[in-house]
Amino acid sequence: MSYQKPNILLIMSDEHAPQYSSIHGHPLVQSPHMDRLASMGITFDNAYCNSPLCGPSRMSFMTGRYVHNNGCYDNGSPLRSDTVTWAHRLRDVGYDVVISGKQHFCGLDQLHGFRTQLGRDLHAELWTTDGIPRGAADWDEGIVEGKPWGGVEAAGPGSTTSIEVDDQVEAAALSYIRDPARKDQPWAINVGFIAPHFPLVVPERFYDLYPLDDIDLPEIPDGHLDNLHPVHQRMRRMFGCVDFPEEAVRRARAGYYGLITYLDEKIGRLIDALEETGQFRNTIIIHTSDHGEMNGEHGMWRKSNHYEASARVPLQIAWPGTFPDNKRVSQNVSLVDLVATLIDVTWASRDVAPLDGESLRPLIEGEDPGWKDEAFSEYLAHGVEGPVAMLKRGDYKLNVSLGDAPQMFNIAEDPNEFTDLADDPEHKDIQKTLHRRLIDIWGDPLAIEQDVIRSQRERRFITGAPS
Repeated sequence: MSYQKPNILLIMSDEHAPQYSSIHGHPLVQSPHMDRLASMGITFDNAYCNSPLCGPSRMSFMTGRYVHNNGCYDNGSPLRSDTVTWAHRLRDVGYDVVISGKQHFCGLDQLHGFRTQLGRDLHAELWTTDGIPRGAADWDEGIVEGKPWGGVEAAGPGSTTSIEVDDQVEAAALSYIRDPARKDQPWAINVGFIAPHFPLVVPERFYDLYPLDDIDLPEIPDGHLDNLHPVHQRMRRMFGCVDFPEEAVRRARAGYYGLITYLDEKIGRLIDALEETGQFRNTIIIHTSDHGEMNGEHGMWRKSNHYEASARVPLQIAWPGTFPDNKRVSQNVSLVDLVATLIDVTWASRDVAPLDGESLRPLIEGEDPGWKDEAFSEYLAHGVEGPVAMLKRGDYKLNVSLGDAPQMFNIAEDPNEFTDLADDPEHKDIQKTLHRRLIDIWGDPLAIEQDVIRSQRERRFITGAPS
């Protein structure tokens, strides 16, 4: 085991469901550099975000705390500037800590412990106006019928501002890694790409990798959409998830697949830069995402729910020559555990502020029979009428939506989540155990609901004031 303080290259993509990559078995999607990263490190097959929405997920990741513990409920919830992040912790032990690209900070503070922003955070710009966060959800208003989502029809070959920004973010990150000053102290860079987040438009050479006739369609059994859980029916209405024409669905999925390969090339060039500069063996390389993308499954697009395509994320960690290579981990983990791992491997302070996760090192360095094998996620934003949460433990996943009946799935036997076991007498004891543990983590969902509504109302009041 090496005890030299490692550099950290943390690559965070956006809206990348791991199911859509070659390392996780997709027959079409080309992601050779994810395969390369897997060969040199550890791939976690059951990693989950702590909230299936950009802002809350990323603020949970920055703080290592669940959303209900940090108060960042939706995309317009700013993280308080006096909140300790992992960037602060690493700087405290001598790291140069920088960011290039997206972390979705909204409000005046765009650093939260990072020394500087090398690139551009396009989505932070979209959710902040004159330093004021925008876009508070409105549970007072309830579910409002949305227009058909334009992201499907707009998909195809081309370029967007998102593509331009991602190219700039990559160039800035490569320049940072190649700078001779990197030899002066240990460093950590968070490289935040927008891809494969919509718009589902990608340069032609990537789009052409996926002929429309080859594109797989979502698996939706007859009658399934009519029998969706009420929370998902409401979300489909609000997000405008209509029954799109088959050709449009194929174009949208081709665009999504192309964006994944576009992103994958960037991962490869960042790894190449480490090799070229002699920093490869003393850099921990991490790739993950903030949440997934439904991609038409269950008749849904985007994210904001706890189906596997929305809540699961890629997570790969490599430390060449130190951590095992070509290893798969099946236990359930989440992004708050990744934060605890960053603090562990850099000898940063864990005690300065609370953490909700546990270091993944026991799973990385060996099989840990005592690992909790659970992941908790919650959703407190637009598209729902109240708090929603998930607990995945072992093979079972319990979904709770306040005011609705629960759902439970055995993901090992039913990976597409078509068979709800919540009313199955044979699974009653499992459901009770999961529910007790979920509430143990979550606390009082009624109190959470009231605080979310208070936060929404106050933020809408601020943004509604005359300029």
